[in-house]
Amino acid sequence: MRKPAFMTAKEAADLIPNGSTLCTVGMTLVSASESILKAVEQKYLEKGEPNHLTLFHTCGQSDRKDGIAHLAHEGLLDRLIGGHWGLCPPLMDLIYHNKVEAYNLPQGQMANMFHSMALREPGKLSKIGLGTFVDPRVEGGKMNDRTRDKEDIVAVVTVDGEEYMQYKEVPIHTVIIRGTCADEAGNITTDEEAMVLEVLPAVMATKRFGGKVICQVKHIVKKGTLDPKRVTVPGVLVDAVVLCDDPILDHRQTSSWYYDPSYSGQAWAPEQGTSSIPFSVRKAIGRRAVMELKKNVMINVGTGIPNDVIGSILAEEAVQEDVTITVESGIYGGVPAGGIDFGISRNAQALIPHDRQFEYYTGTGIDFTFMGAGEMDQYGNVNATKMGPVAAGAGGFIDITSTARNVIFCSTFTGGGIKVELDEKGFHLVQEGRFKKLVNKVQQISYNGKIAMERGQTMYFVTERAVFKLTKEGPMLIEIAKGVDLEKDILANMEFKPLIAETLAETPVSLYRNGPFGLGNILDANGEVSMER
Repeated sequence: MRKPAFMTAKEAADLIPNGSTLCTVGMTLVSASESILKAVEQKYLEKGEPNHLTLFHTCGQSDRKDGIAHLAHEGLLDRLIGGHWGLCPPLMDLIYHNKVEAYNLPQGQMANMFHSMALREPGKLSKIGLGTFVDPRVEGGKMNDRTRDKEDIVAVVTVDGEEYMQYKEVPIHTVIIRGTCADEAGNITTDEEAMVLEVLPAVMATKRFGGKVICQVKHIVKKGTLDPKRVTVPGVLVDAVVLCDDPILDHRQTSSWYYDPSYSGQAWAPEQGTSSIPFSVRKAIGRRAVMELKKNVMINVGTGIPNDVIGSILAEEAVQEDVTITVESGIYGGVPAGGIDFGISRNAQALIPHDRQFEYYTGTGIDFTFMGAGEMDQYGNVNATKMGPVAAGAGGFIDITSTARNVIFCSTFTGGGIKVELDEKGFHLVQEGRFKKLVNKVQQISYNGKIAMERGQTMYFVTERAVFKLTKEGPMLIEIAKGVDLEKDILANMEFKPLIAETLAETPVSLYRNGPFGLGNILDANGEVSMER
């Protein structure tokens, strides 16, 4: 029986050829193969090799300092084809300064590209991305000037009279994955990883191109001791296994802690009671956003305000039985973590593969998605992917917002140093933000308002002082906070004049109190979504 070689991280770095395509699998710092990535970086700094690599990665895979940040060196990388860089400033810096070619594609499409590549299909065909910056008629996913005149890696094709995006194959020469255990035959389990991710599809795609599979583990066990149903990757598909020599430092479950079984399903943590996150403007925005919910819905929360506060709000309001929360990494239920630990959840009900999760999001479509936003323009287009020189990328944003039945963007009204007080008297502006978020034209189209209306979506843009609803004629102001001056606080801080509802609702001041604000009663009043959807 074919067996992998067991080697050090330094030896594994020697397997990566110059000028090749390297794929890494992970999200945030979850499943980051730190030992191997550090060894690759060290070899490059000492010997200048490997060099001129293309890095293919579906998710953001850093916590601002580790993960794929180890590969952020001019000369080591020539080209990025990635899903998100928001938590990897070193790579965003390379993109901004035109030190690398940079392509950004929707995370879910990239995760499912592995299937298409493994099956030798002529690219991944999807409607996801049409009309956004990924569309080659717009920007083609090219994120800096250096990439503008380079080849397109996406195309628009017509099938049965309808347009589709064609995400072209990217031959992979080496993939780096991470597991919990490897037995002596190289069979890999991922039991203690906080996400299932797309490990096996990435391996299958790599093997189709004749590439090598390198896996970092924290335990090596005797052959025959692993339950075969627990095996994520059969040993015959693995070329090299690296035993991490410092798991506490280099094989952490996520950035903030080494291992907590309640995030990977080995144990159920004691209930911690209701949320105790303090009141803030971000929490007020999240509270107003969830007022749109109904009972019996499935929701998704994206990075930023939604992931930081909405899970905690639902817990504080004790409505988890009425609303199922999901995260793009494949999580159902529990209380999601936020910030640099985005994508994991304590006491989740289910953890499914990342690529399979996007089959639901882009196929069936989620009932409600809550997303952060950087800008909205007069056409209802939203930018959440590139603000000035900072190219964070799409992550799962485009995949999820393209097909969700209800899209709710959560944002402060202006950006850059905004300070607001909210209490029973309503809204009080302490300091306005330095830049406007409601603009004539967004810098980059991450969400296409016209296509959304053609699709029949409901879209809200929720801020601390105003709520807008997208109509076929453009964004309509439908609600303002108590104490807001329409001209001074809203219209004067927008680059376009919105449609204004005949009667403007007033945001309930109950959102600004400490403790539960009564979301359960609001859900009762809003009614229930049919199981047929």
